[in-house]
Amino acid sequence: MRSPPPLDLCLTATAYAWPWTDLIAQLKFHQQAGWARPLGQLMMSAPWVEDTLTQADRVLPIPLSAERLAERGYNQSLLLARQLSASKTAPGLLLRTRHTPAQRTLPRAERLANLTGAFAIDPLRISEIRGQRLVLVDDVMTSGASLHTAAQVLRQAGAAHISAVVLARTEADEA
Repeated sequence: MRSPPPLDLCLTATAYAWPWTDLIAQLKFHQQAGWARPLGQLMMSAPWVEDTLTQADRVLPIPLSAERLAERGYNQSLLLARQLSASKTAPGLLLRTRHTPAQRTLPRAERLANLTGAFAIDPLRISEIRGQRLVLVDDVMTSGASLHTAAQVLRQAGAAHISAVVLARTEADEA
């Protein structure tokens, strides 16, 4: 392939449907961080997740902008990443460089444009990326724009293998 996708593998625990939509909303928008543990266990039970995490050098949560982090009080992806592998989770390695409008209402092309330049690697830690097997963690994958854009940045920094583990994936007709 001339332009291989930046993600080597993407694993998901469940479809973004009831009751998971309600539980994810509780975690993400209603300051109920306690949902991270059972939802993380659900993610861990998905096929190949445990093996993928075992092979990983680092687990990277999709970062939030400073504005969104202040609004929510925590990064739900970081909470999930810590449930998956606390010892390998590396917050602050992948950075959100700017605030972007919420992705959930935008079509895929606009999502990708919205995220251009939104991720970077901490320049003092770039050596932690080169040649490494990385796992990105996010709560919901709709079009894949956030994961795709973050993985491109990691790939450009020399990551050897990039997987994603996501709690829920929307159906193709919803993306």
